[in-house]
Amino acid sequence: MKLLRVGEVGSEKPAILDSDNNIRDLSNYVGDIDGSTINSAGLKLIEEINLEELPVVSSDVRIGPCIGSVGKYVCIGLNYSDHAEEANMPIPSEPIIFFKAPSCISGPYDAIVLPKSAEKVDWEVELCVVIGAEAKYVSE
Repeated sequence: MKLLRVGEVGSEKPAILDSDNNIRDLSNYVGDIDGSTINSAGLKLIEEINLEELPVVSSDVRIGPCIGSVGKYVCIGLNYSDHAEEANMPIPSEPIIFFKAPSCISGPYDAIVLPKSAEKVDWEVELCVVIGAEAKYVSE
């Protein structure tokens, strides 16, 4: 199952990629690809849809951020030894946890907007993991 959000910035619609790589509109079934959809019940509902019956979306539509309504974006810094070495920093004994603003999330082909005073852009990609259920104080 390959879920997408497509459309203009701020007006993305939920979509799914079918087996022929056609983008299909999911908006008659789900409001968005977000926490209310990315869970057992929401994914089960989508699995039961006959994709052939969904409207095809133009293939030249903008692909937006993969998930909407992000409340927080938790990051782990220096999470592998090469990264620490590149930064000339010691390998941390515990995870370095920091937050980013949800507005940092963009579509795969969206322009990167830099602050006027920016002098350098780091070629770094963040991997995001979505947990399909509320998780607090989870044991190791």
